[in-house]
Amino acid sequence: MSDSTTAQIPVTVLTGYLGAGKTTLLNRILTEQHGHKYAVVINEFGELGVDNDLVVDTDEEVFQMNNGCICCTVRGDLIRILNGLMRRRGKFEGILIETTGLANPAPVAQTFFVDDEVRAKTRLDAIITVVDAKNLPARLADSHEAVDQIAFADVIVLNKVDLVGPAELEAVEGAIRKINHFARILPAEHAKVDIGTLLNRGAFDLKRILADHPKFLEDDSHEHNDDVYSISFELPRPVDPQKFNAWMSQVLAEHGQDLLRTKGILDYAGEDQRFAFQAVHMMADGDFIGPWKKDEKRLSRLVFIGRNMNRPQLRRGFEACQVDAA
Repeated sequence: MSDSTTAQIPVTVLTGYLGAGKTTLLNRILTEQHGHKYAVVINEFGELGVDNDLVVDTDEEVFQMNNGCICCTVRGDLIRILNGLMRRRGKFEGILIETTGLANPAPVAQTFFVDDEVRAKTRLDAIITVVDAKNLPARLADSHEAVDQIAFADVIVLNKVDLVGPAELEAVEGAIRKINHFARILPAEHAKVDIGTLLNRGAFDLKRILADHPKFLEDDSHEHNDDVYSISFELPRPVDPQKFNAWMSQVLAEHGQDLLRTKGILDYAGEDQRFAFQAVHMMADGDFIGPWKKDEKRLSRLVFIGRNMNRPQLRRGFEACQVDAA
């Protein structure tokens, strides 16, 4: 490895469709005892950010980019953040970028080759795609982003294998191999993988990408599915957990097929800790994730990403979950 290469900061891109488990994997990387320090860049789809609160509290520096997808509208922000990080490079050994679930990783990868300053000071180490074993067949049928994320992957974390049987798992792996013959597939439950197999491995191979996609460094176009959009809400008063659970159960039961991803940070009445709620279609989960930060305004935030959503109806339902005003 040349001196110029070793002087470059390795960058790992974490991608994968909505709800596949990217943030879970990111948290595992940040809490592993690997002795390395990372700067973290998080991109969210929508004007109201929640993922930043879902990342564990660590000593790492976390930068958040909202209201746009990293592969198109906020790509310039990524370049500015990377250039800013290079001026503080002694504080970390690598950079982790978690993309929105609707990102095409190709334009993100292009950034490390077409911008001269970024190319000189960083190297794209790997594109890691997290795949939801249970929902992948549906995503491949209705989302070209899911296909792109697999096609450009160096490593694929095949997550949630505990939710499928052997025959389903074999079919999913077969579908992945039809799209990408070269990526390493790591089956996982709750994104539990050997972190040493993911980081600083020099897995990204530009020659392979150019062989499969000759215009990779030239094509700067990218379009999302127009029918997928984000809705966000914020409440000033604490939320009654019983009201919220009853309302959310009804929403997911009636509209879960259209709700690709639901996530929120909630201020439950009578609790001193933040409650993190997450759902993929009809499957929901939640837990307390630690106390509110000092001087932090206690607001409940909820984000829906999906299709055919009724904003006024969802807003009224969420507002009705608040405790009565004093």
